Amino acid sequence: MTTEQARRLRLEIEVASDHELRALRGALLAARATELSEVQRRAQRHSLGYGTESQRESMTAEVDHARRRWEMLDRLLAAIDEATRAAE
Repeated sequence: MTTEQARRLRLEIEVASDHELRALRGALLAARATELSEVQRRAQRHSLGYGTESQRESMTAEVDHARRRWEMLDRLLAAIDEATRAAE
């Protein structure tokens, strides 16, 4: 069994204008909102007891996965905001 270790991922994205930066940020915000909606929808279905026991176990895993995606998008947005402030 392997242990996952935290690592730092560095990305460089060429942004030609403030309009492109706003478009990128908007796309990431939309993706984050979609993931949050999915987390809430699946969590509600799980808490209301929908499905069989195996389906609820699957929903738990899906909620965890969607929550991780939401958290990563949140971190990415925070990094963009920090980089934008640093460049000003």
